[in-house]
This record gives sequence, C-alpha cells and structure tokens, in this order.
Amino acid sequence: LATWQKFVDESKIYFFSVFEKLDMEVRDADIVGESGYNDMLAETCRLLEESGVAVRSEGALCVFFDDIKGPDGKPVPLIVQKSDGGYGYAATDLSAIRDRVFHLKADTLLYVVDARQSLHFRMVFETARRAGWLNDDVKAVQLAFGTVLGKDGKPFKTREGETVKLVDLLDEAIDRATAVVREKDTQGLLGEEEIAERGTQVGIGAVKYADLSTSAARDYKFDLDQMVSLNGDTSVYLQYAYARIHSILRKAGEVRPAAHPELELHPAERALGLHVDAFAETVGEAAAEYAPHKLTAYLYQLASLYTSFYDKCPVLKADTPAQVENRLFLCDVTAKTLHQGMALLGIRTPERL
Repeated sequence: LATWQKFVDESKIYFFSVFEKLDMEVRDADIVGESGYNDMLAETCRLLEESGVAVRSEGALCVFFDDIKGPDGKPVPLIVQKSDGGYGYAATDLSAIRDRVFHLKADTLLYVVDARQSLHFRMVFETARRAGWLNDDVKAVQLAFGTVLGKDGKPFKTREGETVKLVDLLDEAIDRATAVVREKDTQGLLGEEEIAERGTQVGIGAVKYADLSTSAARDYKFDLDQMVSLNGDTSVYLQYAYARIHSILRKAGEVRPAAHPELELHPAERALGLHVDAFAETVGEAAAEYAPHKLTAYLYQLASLYTSFYDKCPVLKADTPAQVENRLFLCDVTAKTLHQGMALLGIRTPERL
C-alpha cells in the first residue's frame, strides 16, 4: 500500500501540472480516486442485497434486467460482488453515487466517460434508481464521448504507435500559437513576456475550443495546424475579433459607447444586434443539453457577424456623433458577449493580440 501511495502521489504531480497548463482550478480535495470508496463497498452490497435489488447467483451478488440480454438470449447481470468476494467497478460506482448523493448532496451527477461504457452505466444508474439513491430530484447522466483521431482518420497515436501525452500536445499548441502571435505583432507592440503569455492563452484556448466545438459523442480529427489558424471556426479567430474590438474602443478615447435606439440600422448592425440578443437563450440551451458545441457555434457566428459589421460599417468615422456612439455600443456589447461566452468554455480573451 505504501508503494502504491507513492505511485498515486507521483501521478498527481503530473495531473496537477496538466490542470495548471489547462488553466483549470482543481484542488487535491476535488479528486477522489476509485480507492476512496473502499470503506463503503461492503455496506453498498449489504444495502442492495437486503433491499432485494441485488440477488446471489452462483455465489456472486448480481442485479438483473429484463431488457439487457447477451447474444445467447440469457440476461446479462451487473455483478456487484464476485463469487470470490472481490469487488468490481459496479460496487465502486454505486458507492460513489451513494457518497455523492448523501454526503456531497449532489442533485446532478455527470459522467464524462467513453461511449463504450454506456451499457455499464445504464445498468449502474438503473440499480441506483431501484435502490432509491437516484430519483426524479437526483439524476445521473453519462456524457459519452467519441474517439480523438489523427489527421489520417485513425485513433490518435505517435509515429512510434504510442498514445500521445496530453502535456506534449499542449506544449506544441503553445509553441505554434506563440509563433502566430509573434508573426501578427508586426508593429512590435508586445514584449517577449507578453508574446509568451498570449501564446499560452491562444494555444490552450485552441485545444479547448477544438475539443468543445465538436459534439462530444462524435469522433474528431486532432489537427494542431487548423486549431491555431486565424481562419475558420477556431478560438484564435474569436480571440482576434475580441482584441480588434478593444483596439477600436481604445482609439475612441473620450467618446463613450451609448445606445441610440432611434437610429436606422445598417443590415449588418441589425444582424449583429439580434445575434447578441440570443446569447442568454443559447447558454440556457447548451447547459440544459450538456452541449458546449452549441455555445461555440454561437460564438463563431458572433465573431463572423462582427467581422461583416466591421467591414461594412465604419465605427469611429461614422456619419454622425450619435452613430459613432451607437456603433461603439454594438462593439462593446459584442466584446462583453465574446468574453463571457469564452469564459464559460474556460478560454481566455486577451485584449491585445
């Protein structure tokens, strides 16, 4: 056990370095490994057996389901405890549900687990429902995800055929994004420290956005070149739109954004304003369906509509002072919406790029 604990501690050092790189606030207390539920396993089995939810079958403690059968037509049980007294994943997963519901007082449990585990979790959740641990007020949902593929469309591996480490991918994304930031800084406005900081924010944002912009259940191709591209549906495109708006707001100087509802709008202004107005509804929908890709799609369209507005509607050189203020107001509310939307995805929005 002491040796095992060393492995755990060593693993955590790596995990926390990755969390930090991903700009995620995960503390030690937030992490409970499978072994954290060891003391609950025997009691979980006793509760299931005493309530009749689980029954002994050939020495093993099992839960049966009418609608889950194997190829031979026989019922496939969820084995909570093996005939030799050992515990499987089911015992741990059911104990975790008990802990999360009764100790943490959770009312929504989200399981982000490979789609291939769907049958297992269907049986675990149904068992917990029969035991009364899950009900109409406390629900568990599996957010099944697909496979990350390489550019060749095959499961993502290194040239040597080994699985790619996330930390190596993140480092490479940061390197490539830093090169993009340096290249775009044609006027030399950013110092080396700022370029490194922006490169990290752009690189990490690019990987997060690529992952979140695909429906989780679908496979997707991992292509760093595309992820850090300034063109197309990437976080970099959104970050540059945000930075461009802040550049305009800085140049406006003393002129403040102000809404003038009496003004007639250019079609590009109107389209942008209507899209901004749909933000709350989109966030609600994405949250209810556990579908961050709906939010990324909204933000990409927002940046695209802003680009169209920027091309067709002069802001600081608009025809009248009221029109300048009104267009600055549109710029400002677009920037705030981009910032809030990206923050919900865990992505930074630098004001200068």
